Amino acid sequence: MNKNRHTDHAKKRILVVRFSALGDVAMTLPVVYSLARQYPDVEIDFVTTPFFARLFLNPPANLTLRPVDLKKDYHGVKGTLRLLRYLSSLRPDYVADLHNVFRSWIIDRWFQLKGLKVVMVDKMRGERKAAISQKAPQPSFFSRYADVFAKLGFPVDVTFTTLFSDGLPTTTIEPEHPAVGIAPFARYANKTYPLHLVKRVAEMLTANGIHVYLFGGRGKEAEELQRLADSTPGCTSLAGRFPIEEELPLMGKMDVMVSMDSANQHMASLCATPVVSIWGSTTPECGFMPYRQDPDNALCLRLDCQPCSIAGKPECPLATLACMNNLLPETVANKILSLIKQ
Repeated sequence: MNKNRHTDHAKKRILVVRFSALGDVAMTLPVVYSLARQYPDVEIDFVTTPFFARLFLNPPANLTLRPVDLKKDYHGVKGTLRLLRYLSSLRPDYVADLHNVFRSWIIDRWFQLKGLKVVMVDKMRGERKAAISQKAPQPSFFSRYADVFAKLGFPVDVTFTTLFSDGLPTTTIEPEHPAVGIAPFARYANKTYPLHLVKRVAEMLTANGIHVYLFGGRGKEAEELQRLADSTPGCTSLAGRFPIEEELPLMGKMDVMVSMDSANQHMASLCATPVVSIWGSTTPECGFMPYRQDPDNALCLRLDCQPCSIAGKPECPLATLACMNNLLPETVANKILSLIKQ
């Protein structure tokens, strides 16, 4: 394995584009950090929104985050033209489109007309029906992102391990151990483990001397998780209390992190924390299995109706949510306890 590849690409610049969403941007990070470290003479500009740019802690020296506020500074036709001029001012030699949506297509075409080599990630949209009806496994997005750079002429070995290779920083709250983090929410309800079942899991863990920490967003999520914590001795809610720059090391300090098919499983994986993932309308075969996590820790009933979606839906098509409701809290708690005891 050639860890540092200097000669063929010296003084070249790659423009990488991925605007959203949080979990998808997090999945680009192991590939992009690995790329930067294996090509130290190549400058990499990563274009994303300001909030998602904050994920990129301790980046390699040749990786520069280029936050762009699409709603404020680059909105509409005039804003798009300003964005194109700004990206042109970076003088890239290659464009890696890791998003493959209408806005990134405009960027792609702009640079293609300038004669640059542009490669976009293959989202395999045509294969999604087969993935659902025939349960055909989809390639991981980590491999799909790596394929983009290989097609640009930059093959990359994805060797990333953690955001905190020099050790975890001090945090406002230092968790008591053994510590388990639980992030029960996801973007869609049919990817969310019901809170009354989360409470039972928490109760089983605390009964075994485990300290449980709840992760979630501000507003409604924080309110619901605070109520759960208040009614469960040994349980603490961290939801909405910390910026993402501190939430990441807090996840890194968990002995185990429990997450849905959501951004949280990917954020915890960036910290090399073991993840127990819970799958509902999606399955690990949809391509979103978290980085370097043991498939045995992915809890999925694999009912006949799973998956019903590649990325999630607002409601269960059968109105039963059996994929979540039938996953016993004892199953989840026993899996967590088995990892704690290792």
